[in-house]
Amino acid sequence: MHTLQINRINRTNKGSVGAVAASLFKRCAQILLTLLGASVLIWAMLPLAPGDPALRTLQALGLENPREAEVQAMRRELRLDRPLWRQYGAWLARAMRGDLSVSWQSGRPVRDELVKRLPATARLAFVTLLMALALALALALVGAAFAGGWPDRAMKLLTQLGASAPAFLLGLLLLQFVVPRSGVGRVLSSGTMADVWLPAFCLAIGRASDWAQLLRAGLIEALGARYTLVAAARGASKLRLLARYALPNALLPFLSAVGTGVGYLLGGVAIIEAVFTWPGLGGYVISAITARDLPVIQGFVIFSALTFVAATMLTDVASAMIDPRLREAARR
Repeated sequence: MHTLQINRINRTNKGSVGAVAASLFKRCAQILLTLLGASVLIWAMLPLAPGDPALRTLQALGLENPREAEVQAMRRELRLDRPLWRQYGAWLARAMRGDLSVSWQSGRPVRDELVKRLPATARLAFVTLLMALALALALALVGAAFAGGWPDRAMKLLTQLGASAPAFLLGLLLLQFVVPRSGVGRVLSSGTMADVWLPAFCLAIGRASDWAQLLRAGLIEALGARYTLVAAARGASKLRLLARYALPNALLPFLSAVGTGVGYLLGGVAIIEAVFTWPGLGGYVISAITARDLPVIQGFVIFSALTFVAATMLTDVASAMIDPRLREAARR
C-alpha cells in the first residue's frame, strides 16, 4: 500500500511538471506570434506617419534646408526607396539575429543604445513595482479589515483619485510645487537611487490604486467564505483571518493584474522619464518619435511587446504553481 501511494505521488508530480512545461511551451509560441504581430503592425503603420524620414534625418544631422538631391540620396542610403515588404523582410531577417538596425540620427546600433539606457529604466520600473505592491497591499488590507467603515471609505476615495490621475500630470505638479519648495528630489534626475523615488511614486499611484481595489474585493469575498467563517467561530483574530485565510485565496486575480500591469509599466515609464528627464529609454524614444527615427521606434515597440508577454507568462506560471486547479486545466 505504501509503495502504491509513493507511485501515485510520483505520477502526480510528473503530471504537474509536464503541465507546467506544456504551458511554458504554449506561452513561448504566443510570445513569438505576439512579437511577429507587433512587428507587422508597426511596419503597416509606417506609410501613415506624417513627414519624410530622410528629411528628418538630414535635419537631425544639421541640414536645416536640404536640397531635393540630398533628400533622395538619404532615402537611398536608408533604403527607403525599396518596397515596404522588402524593407520589412530585411529588417525581420536582421531582427531574428538580434540586430535591430542602426539609428538614423546617431548611426549607432539600436540594440546597443537600448541596452545602454535599460539599467536606468529597469531601476525605475523595479522601484515602482515594489512601491505599488506595498501601497496596494496596505490599502487593500485596511479596506477589507474595516469594510463599510470610514477607513474603507477613505481607501476607496484615495484609490479612485489615484486611478484617475495621470502619472505625467502628477509628475508635473510635483516638479512645479513640491521639488522647489521642499527640496525633495531634483528637476534634472541623475538616474541614481537617490532620485528614483519621485518618478516611481508618480507611476506607482495609478497601479497601486487599481490593484488595491481588486485585492480588497477578493479579500472581502474570501472573508465571507465558509472556511473563514469556521476559523472565526474557532476564535481566530481578524488579522489572522486576513493573513492566513483570505489573502492566499485572493492572490490569484491579484497576481494576474500585477503581471498585466508590469507589462504596461514600460510605456508609462517612457512618459514619466521625459517629465523627470530620467536618463533611460523614455527621452531616447520620444526624441526618436519626433525625428521619425524608425529603427529606434521599431526596436522599442518590439522590446515593449517582449516585456509584456514575458511578464504575463511568468504570472501564468506562478498562478499555475499556486493553484492546482490551473495545473489540471493545463494538463487537459
